[in-house]
Amino acid sequence: MLNKVILMGRLTKDPELRYTPSNVPVCTFTIAVDRNYAKQGEQRQADFIQVVAWRNNAEFVSKYFAKGRMIAIAGSLQTRSWDDQEGKRHFVTEVVVDETYFADSKRDNDNASRMNPGFGGSDASDIEGFTPIDSDDDLPF
Repeated sequence: MLNKVILMGRLTKDPELRYTPSNVPVCTFTIAVDRNYAKQGEQRQADFIQVVAWRNNAEFVSKYFAKGRMIAIAGSLQTRSWDDQEGKRHFVTEVVVDETYFADSKRDNDNASRMNPGFGGSDASDIEGFTPIDSDDDLPF
């Protein structure tokens, strides 16, 4: 059987990082994914997809992504249900992340850093192991 989901969209709000009782990181967030078509004379619609990331992916998303950032994810679709305190059953369908990627262009990232100080742009050099370069001429490939 096959259960593979690949999506690219923008975060609708900042990701929420929590820890399980056994101290496992879990991050939840929602991405807005534009539909491929729009009715004539109407704006393109978007679907709002619930996403869950665990462990390293959870920490990565919570550290490097914020509301409005473009993200690409690959994972699997999962459904679950639970009963609340009043006995009412709730259902949720979400994507459980296996892979996470930056999907903004450098220009978009620079604009995001101006709108959200402390994110991207000039602070990117604070990322461990990141060395900024001035031009493509310095690339080894």
